[in-house]
Amino acid sequence: MTTFHPSHIRNIAITGHAGSGKTMLAEALAYTMGATNRMGSIEEGTTISDHAPDEIAKKHSVNSSLIHGTWRDHKINIIDTPGFNDFYGDVKSAIRVSDTVLMTINAALGVEVGTDLIWEYTQSMYKPTGFVITKLDAERASYEKTLNELKEHFGLGVIPIQFPTEEGLGHHIFIDVLLMKQFEFSPDKAGSMKVSEIPEKYLERAKAYHHELIESVAETDEELMNKYFEDGTLSEDDLRSGIKHALVSRTLFPVFCTSPLHLIGVERLLNVFVNIFPNPIERGPEHALDASSKKDVLVEPDPESATVAFIFKTVSEPHIGEISYFRVYSGHVESGHELVDAQTGQLEKLGQVYTMLGHEKIPVEKLLGGDIGVVVKLKDSHTNDTLADKGVKHIINPIEFPEPVIEIAIKPLAQGDEEKISSGLYHLHEEDPSFAIKHESEFNQIVLSGLGETHIETVIRRLKEKFSVEVEVAPIKIPYRETIHKTAQAQGKFKRQSGGRGQYGDVWMRIEPRDRGEGIDFDSEVVGGVVPTRYIPAVQKGVEETIEKGVLAGYPVVDVKAVVYDGSHHPVDSSEYAFKIAASMGFKSAFEKANPTLLEPIYTLRILTPDQHTGAIVGEISSRRGKIQGMDTEKRFQVLNCLLPLSELHNLYNAFNRLTQGRARYSYKFSHYEEVPFELREKIVEEAKEAKVESA
Repeated sequence: MTTFHPSHIRNIAITGHAGSGKTMLAEALAYTMGATNRMGSIEEGTTISDHAPDEIAKKHSVNSSLIHGTWRDHKINIIDTPGFNDFYGDVKSAIRVSDTVLMTINAALGVEVGTDLIWEYTQSMYKPTGFVITKLDAERASYEKTLNELKEHFGLGVIPIQFPTEEGLGHHIFIDVLLMKQFEFSPDKAGSMKVSEIPEKYLERAKAYHHELIESVAETDEELMNKYFEDGTLSEDDLRSGIKHALVSRTLFPVFCTSPLHLIGVERLLNVFVNIFPNPIERGPEHALDASSKKDVLVEPDPESATVAFIFKTVSEPHIGEISYFRVYSGHVESGHELVDAQTGQLEKLGQVYTMLGHEKIPVEKLLGGDIGVVVKLKDSHTNDTLADKGVKHIINPIEFPEPVIEIAIKPLAQGDEEKISSGLYHLHEEDPSFAIKHESEFNQIVLSGLGETHIETVIRRLKEKFSVEVEVAPIKIPYRETIHKTAQAQGKFKRQSGGRGQYGDVWMRIEPRDRGEGIDFDSEVVGGVVPTRYIPAVQKGVEETIEKGVLAGYPVVDVKAVVYDGSHHPVDSSEYAFKIAASMGFKSAFEKANPTLLEPIYTLRILTPDQHTGAIVGEISSRRGKIQGMDTEKRFQVLNCLLPLSELHNLYNAFNRLTQGRARYSYKFSHYEEVPFELREKIVEEAKEAKVESA
């Protein structure tokens, strides 16, 4: 395969809300470029992008997929991304290594939830962004309504480059206001594009959009502005270079038209990729950190420089191993190349280097700076790692994956599978860093955190398919804590006589409440040797073991001071064991007298919701014993800062989706512990007693 210079490479992430036409657009682009000899079908499970079994079964993308082709002597790398929020880790990684983001907008549905979220990703990563309105041949398609929504959501920098002459069934013609030409396509026929003059009936509208485009481009560049004032217009070449400059500076967001299912507008879009979208050099250098100096450095996409490559995605495949997707930011990558993982210092000798066409690996001799490819079976380098020539310690800034929003606990179906689960989850996490794994030692639970129920279900399914281990979902146990309200004291006396030497221990314990967060304290006020000094450590151990096991409901005790202040002993029968038991008895008795209570973990929530859903969100939070701490405005969203008990976070994700049609988002983190309401406390204590009886 030909090696492409960075100036002849385009890296484009196709993103958008679920069902907006991303996969079919990627399919149509690949077919038009001649990368495949037939148009695949989502319904039949034959598209290049959606090749995994779960994608074919569900008929939607679960993973990002790399496709490449050539157009007019340029290599076009396309990353087709998932549309469901549950898989937006792949979306962020695709945007991270792209030079332009193309967002698909369904002409029948307009700006949807995913559009807003992806826009925020493009903002945070400062990526050139364009929109392509798809499905203009569908019923209820409305170009004008969709365009107005885009301007309303994303500002006046949204500028149409094309508009359709008709919409709905039979759509196959649009006007291009950059070239001021009409484009006509024969549905389902690649290479059928015909260019002609704009008919009189569409000329005024075309001129209005053309003028809007000229003014918008001129406003982004002082030189073009002066030229516009002098000549009263801008040439076609001026507009092309101006749009490209404005894309890179994120001051203009062009809007295009396609109906990819029938190949309408696809050929013209490929020309746009070559003529208007920036190449890696025009996009500019990549930011990195020099591991030695800890200073920021810029990595230029120069094929003659030292090699710096970044792994943005890892896929684990049975019988193959890990496949690492990387972008070359500088220098070149070739088979047999020895590179060093800049984070770990691990030497990696690359095997065969490939570029991808969906799941098909195509061997290549070399990839230059700016290009994207894959390599198989790296020793110990994974997603977010930087590979570089020896002596080069540039670390590309890592991808910041979305924060998980739901948690579930899992347990093995078969005994002894714990190690297989741990190993499988480790490999799956390397493949998808947007889910998290933690082991809750208090309850011996494995807890998975993810971006949604479908995300977690996918992880569990992959665990079974790839590692032959099955798990079942278990309720997450809440780490309640026990404490007291007042000071109390009690005697603990352990006396046992069994014919020979007996057991005798006797202590008086006093327990006192401490301020929240002060922890546990133990002290001795024993005088006169009534409890010999050698037994005090045993008394402390008895108290500590009781504190760990709890008294009320089996949860650890917190924020209590325990004092042994009196007691008695037997010169023959006393022992460390007897005093440990006596201390436990005394602590429990005092605890029950000290007005004990339960504490529950409270989390802070930061919720972003469109204004029209604020009331519903507030009501839902209140119904879950939550407290609204404050409200603010952030762009088009209301921001609610709340406190909510951990036990009430269960199913919050589903509730918000139901109330807001998926438009609300939230993040959460632990804040503090608060007292459990009386009625709930009694229920928890009763359930704990019943569970203890059942397990006895």
